[in-house]
Amino acid sequence: MKLEGEVRIPSGCAISAVISKEGNLMTGESIIKSMIPMHDRSNGLGGGFAGYGIYPEYKDYYAFHIFYNDNISRNKCESFLKDSFEIVKAENIPIKKIPEITDVPLIWRYFVAPLASTLSRLQLDEKTYVARTVTKINNEINGAYVFSSGKNMGVFKAVGFPEDVGRFYRLDEYKGYSWTAHGRYPTNTPGWWGGAHPFALLDYSIVHNGEISSYDANRRFIEMFGYKCNLQTDTEVITYIIDYLVRRQGLTLEETANVIAAPFWSTIEKKKGFDKGKYTYLRTVFSSLLVTGPFSIVLGYEGGLMALNDRLKLRSMVVGEKDDKVYIASEEAAIRAMEPGATNIYAPAGGEAVIVNVKEGKF
Repeated sequence: MKLEGEVRIPSGCAISAVISKEGNLMTGESIIKSMIPMHDRSNGLGGGFAGYGIYPEYKDYYAFHIFYNDNISRNKCESFLKDSFEIVKAENIPIKKIPEITDVPLIWRYFVAPLASTLSRLQLDEKTYVARTVTKINNEINGAYVFSSGKNMGVFKAVGFPEDVGRFYRLDEYKGYSWTAHGRYPTNTPGWWGGAHPFALLDYSIVHNGEISSYDANRRFIEMFGYKCNLQTDTEVITYIIDYLVRRQGLTLEETANVIAAPFWSTIEKKKGFDKGKYTYLRTVFSSLLVTGPFSIVLGYEGGLMALNDRLKLRSMVVGEKDDKVYIASEEAAIRAMEPGATNIYAPAGGEAVIVNVKEGKF
């Protein structure tokens, strides 16, 4: 019989991330390597990656990555897009067929820009229109699912172990200034291509380890503002919460973190002056967006990353550094796989947001 400490019991999914503060480009090879020592945190029912800065030649266009069940759904979706978008390029996403990844759908990408005439007629800014378009496709065009929709970034995900998913999408051929990764161990929801992480809307992408016990309250609130949570996983709602708070409400990332992982009331009571008023306001006005349950998340966005634990730190997460790079992962072993010489390894406190931005003008 093995004694305590002699058997490894991983706590849920695996997350990993790396960013260059100088905007230096890295292939997807190292982020794939980071997932190998965390293999036991996944069960082969979902793996995925997000890369930022990977489409410099189309950086001014939204990159739609779309799964299709068949060519009928593809034709319907393309017809819909042509009505309101300029499509500068449409193609299959390059893949490498491997035996570990099966039941592959049609996987296409489109570099698009909303037509100025459409935006003028509807009196909408382009991000709002793109977000609404993604929601409409995913809810009204049967057999089509937009799983990535930001500029100069892309999500790549599938049913499989993450290291296999990385090879499947040939991520070693892409270069980006920031990468995130996820290995899924679903407990309450099925494993399917759309349910793998990251979840993304516009340039926001989320990888998550944990379980959201507040999901239903969060979902009911966010759906009042046009979002639709129907992808059979609780993580989806975090992406929409961040889009709502940052893009639509204008909160900073620090303020957003203090909504999602709000300080306890007893902690707020000890604060004074402006800080007490600010935290009281955020906790009161956005009370339905407090995310409860064990979680660690990494948010990717244009020019940066944010890592965040739940208030009680019920899921592991460590951070390390080396030169201009910052590494984040569920385990130190994953960081060492990317950079054996990483230093300043530490575990952020519960509810403590770690925000890393690329220097202005470097991406």
